[in-house]
Amino acid sequence: MGSIRAKIKSRVEKFLEVDSDGYRRAILCIFIKVKKATIDELHEMLSSKYNVSRNTVASMVGYIHSKLGVLRAHKESYKTPMVYLLREEYVDLLLKLVNSSPKTSAEPSA
Repeated sequence: MGSIRAKIKSRVEKFLEVDSDGYRRAILCIFIKVKKATIDELHEMLSSKYNVSRNTVASMVGYIHSKLGVLRAHKESYKTPMVYLLREEYVDLLLKLVNSSPKTSAEPSA
């Protein structure tokens, strides 16, 4: 289990490294707080702070789900929207990574 956790940690670090606008870190922070959300709910929360489209949010959540492996997806029926849930075993890992040296687009890169 340790090697999987190390791979996920590495993937999340790389994901956050290229976060020039802060959207990625914000989405992960939202998942840490609410534990589960739909794309529309995430878009509503993010659009209050950032000028971000629904497609951008959907794309990032899809990437987090498929490539990072920290989310689960659940759909009640074909008529309901997909609900994304944060996997409990990665909450502590994400907390450390999201809170460690947060970079914003205003900070100069050396």
